[in-house]
Amino acid sequence: MAPFAPGTTVVRRDVFRGRVWSAQALRVVNDDPEALVAACRPGAQSLAPAAWIATQVSGQRVGRMRALDDLASGDWRLGRWTWQDTVLLLWNPPATYFSVNAFYAPDGDHRLDHWYVNFQRPLRRTGLGFDTFDLLLDLVVSPDLSRWTWKDEDEYAQGRRLGVVDDTDHAAVEAARDQVLAMIKSADGPFAPAAGWHRWTSSASWPTALLPAASAIP
Repeated sequence: MAPFAPGTTVVRRDVFRGRVWSAQALRVVNDDPEALVAACRPGAQSLAPAAWIATQVSGQRVGRMRALDDLASGDWRLGRWTWQDTVLLLWNPPATYFSVNAFYAPDGDHRLDHWYVNFQRPLRRTGLGFDTFDLLLDLVVSPDLSRWTWKDEDEYAQGRRLGVVDDTDHAAVEAARDQVLAMIKSADGPFAPAAGWHRWTSSASWPTALLPAASAIP
């Protein structure tokens, strides 16, 4: 499939057992054999499970476990959600079980707030963008790479119990953990100073990343 041109809107879909679990509109920054790099600003459109949206509104973490139950049972419905508060820059290389995300303040000096490694199935390109599936585990890293914290290990354990994360995925995630930590310690990939991610900026004049018609997403 041909690379996506910079500025193109693409859709990242999380697909579980043949059904869309979430969809997020992103703007392509660069697309080459090393990685697909995409971004979004506040206002970008997405679809997310209704149970997950409820947790964002209420702030009650227990709802995230309920969303996992819905995922395992196949009983969920999607609702509209809008990206808020931060600018996201996403680095997604082919054939890896993770992506590297950088979160920036949307205004002022566009300060890099933190890195966020998302463990997920390798991307599969589509006509809309790409499909993957979030495997629940995350790693939060300080801007200067001096500190990192594992996130959502309880959700990951629950996903294992429910069969959402199977043995194949688990083995791949364990290997990806080591790969990511090696990248951080050696300041490689997007973490490298020469990559320029600390200096990257978006523009408030970017068109808002919009989803296509709902009928095109599932």
